[in-house]
Amino acid sequence: MVKVMLIEDDPTMISLLGTLLEMEGYEVIKLDQFSSVLEDIKNLGPDVILMDIHLETIDGLEILSVMRKDPELKKAKVIMTSGMDKKYESIQAGAEDFLMKPYMPDELIDKVKNLIEQVN
Repeated sequence: MVKVMLIEDDPTMISLLGTLLEMEGYEVIKLDQFSSVLEDIKNLGPDVILMDIHLETIDGLEILSVMRKDPELKKAKVIMTSGMDKKYESIQAGAEDFLMKPYMPDELIDKVKNLIEQVN
């Protein structure tokens, strides 16, 4: 089963996105604590990561930059999200894709499916 990790600090978003992705048949890993996010990614091995840029205690782009330098983490497929248009910054930092909030559920599912097809 394909694993999708949600790295988000809004509990409502985690709940809604988790339900949507589970209904599509994905195994969902929900991270809302970020003290050991890089270790969590290594240990849980998600296929796709959906990560907010503006997290409560850390910058998602910084996490992504560190991931792209780590041989164990650099192959993870990442979709960054934000309420501001940060597509350019996200792609420059190494994200495969970007979604601007608010986005439609179909848009998220299409992007996840496209990334999974790239993996397989």
